[in-house]
Amino acid sequence: MKLNNEEINRYSRHLTLPEVGMAGQLEIKKSRVLMIGAGGLGSPLGMYLGAVGVGKIGLVDFDVVDHTNLHRQIAHTTADEGRPKVESLRDTILAGNPHVEIIEHSGYFNAHNCLAIVKDYDLILDGSDNFPTRFCANDAAFFLKKPLIHGAIFQFEGQVTVFAPHLGGPCYRCLLPEPPPEGAVPT
Repeated sequence: MKLNNEEINRYSRHLTLPEVGMAGQLEIKKSRVLMIGAGGLGSPLGMYLGAVGVGKIGLVDFDVVDHTNLHRQIAHTTADEGRPKVESLRDTILAGNPHVEIIEHSGYFNAHNCLAIVKDYDLILDGSDNFPTRFCANDAAFFLKKPLIHGAIFQFEGQVTVFAPHLGGPCYRCLLPEPPPEGAVPT
């Protein structure tokens, strides 16, 4: 695998960094990242992953673009209202960098499909907003020995946690063994 001339020009600032260089940029291009959620966290994340040249980006979301979310889901526009978020985010990412591959997984991420989806990726990024999806992401990452980065936002606070039990660390269920009762915690 190598970079073409346009990619060399596009990533020239990375290539001059000793910590990245050509070898690092090629590793980024070879990487396969699954994003669960194409909303408030997934919108900017997808744009950044595409911009830096992640080679394969999987997008999972069941929802459509809604006018009331446009103030925080910055990859989507008024013209995208009613479109599936995975399609809208795909188009935004590709408009920023046509050299990345986008795989759409439109629909719910659940116990029936999580292992089949996760198996093809190196890293799982969970930006979902509900506990069933978070637990499925954890379980798939745990059983397939993949690192999971979990992000969450509530009002003016955010958190990011890295889970890599295959490297000796805890998993999401180590911190929260069971989902809280319905309605006990805001999404």
